Amino acid sequence: MISIIDYGAGNIGSIVNMIRRLGGTSKIVSSPDEILGADKLILPGVGHFDHGMKMLSDNNLVEAVKAYVQQKERPLLGICLGAQLLTQRSEEGTMPGFGFFDAEVLHFSKLPNEENIRIPHMGWNTIQFENETELLKNLPENPRFYFVHSYYMHSNQPSDVLCTAAYKTPFAAGLHKDNIWAVQFHPEKSHKFGMRLFQNFLEL
Repeated sequence: MISIIDYGAGNIGSIVNMIRRLGGTSKIVSSPDEILGADKLILPGVGHFDHGMKMLSDNNLVEAVKAYVQQKERPLLGICLGAQLLTQRSEEGTMPGFGFFDAEVLHFSKLPNEENIRIPHMGWNTIQFENETELLKNLPENPRFYFVHSYYMHSNQPSDVLCTAAYKTPFAAGLHKDNIWAVQFHPEKSHKFGMRLFQNFLEL
């Protein structure tokens, strides 16, 4: 059973549908008790960093997610904005993130060689594996995933970088540390490669 956090800033329907297609079960959760009782947890998200953190805080979910990760030691997957919220901070706002990763979120204009790139980075792009993890097992080399974002995750710990993508210059497309995974792309919109990723998450 995968629990998907509904905090008013997530793209939930597509995730539910893909898990169903894989024969898995999911439920939408929105209370601290439901989060603490989850076996596997997904934090989705679209939109502004501060809005996402405020919605989680207003619904008393921040401490519940922290307790789930740190005390329960069960799998957490952040997707797009949900991935960014797991870092320390973002240039998009002033509120602190969860701080699970020693990383920050920067605007694409901060990338080296960023001249003439279109922002947001939107559409299909390949990823390159940087570290082994169960989440990406059985995927072919350079699989394609769907991206849409104007900010990217910059990790201060290279060992946490799960995969990269290149937009003129490589950037972290995924992070992994202990029982926490964060992917900048949208696996729920990425067809067979996204299905494989969710299948791997189901099997963790």
